[in-house]
Amino acid sequence: MKTAIIGLGNMGKGLATRLAGKTDLVLAGRDLDAAQAFAAGLKNVKAASVKDAIVAADIVVLATSYGAALELAALPELNGKIVVDISNPVKPDYSGLALGVETSAAEQIQLIAKDARVVKAFNTIFAGLFGQSEASTREVPVFLAGEDAAVDAVATLVEAAGFTVEKTGALDGARLLEPLGMLNIRLGYGLGRGTAIAPNWLALAA
Repeated sequence: MKTAIIGLGNMGKGLATRLAGKTDLVLAGRDLDAAQAFAAGLKNVKAASVKDAIVAADIVVLATSYGAALELAALPELNGKIVVDISNPVKPDYSGLALGVETSAAEQIQLIAKDARVVKAFNTIFAGLFGQSEASTREVPVFLAGEDAAVDAVATLVEAAGFTVEKTGALDGARLLEPLGMLNIRLGYGLGRGTAIAPNWLALAA
């Protein structure tokens, strides 16, 4: 399956670097020249306009802010695609989430992109983890929420990127994952733990 990453901030670039040479990958951002320059430094990665990248792909990763992802969700080119939302709908001052409990960023994106299959993923890890060795991140979970077949497709990307898969059920699980992402942000930035951290679940012996 071909994957498009839309957005070349730290998360988009980090994920692209991890996936380069492991999957059929196309990159897009607001600046096509910048996307082409970055893609040129990666193995077997192409760049395209946002719409062309989406049309060419089976899986579209919206590696953008929540607000930008909402705008992209309205593109008809997303119809029939698996759409990966990595955002956390944080307030402008990062003091908390603008959404929660009764809905989530992922569900709001799904409401707009009605004919796509939205999967929540990658929102509980910092971009800095992509720069670590794959050996050090292999046991770090990426939590997934969404429809089963779409989640299975995204799980393949998670494993190719050097992380482990933690499925959390249907897309309403994003209501739990986004607060978890906010907690990670608070620990990392607000409480000084840094960005080389990630949440995990331990299975203890009975």
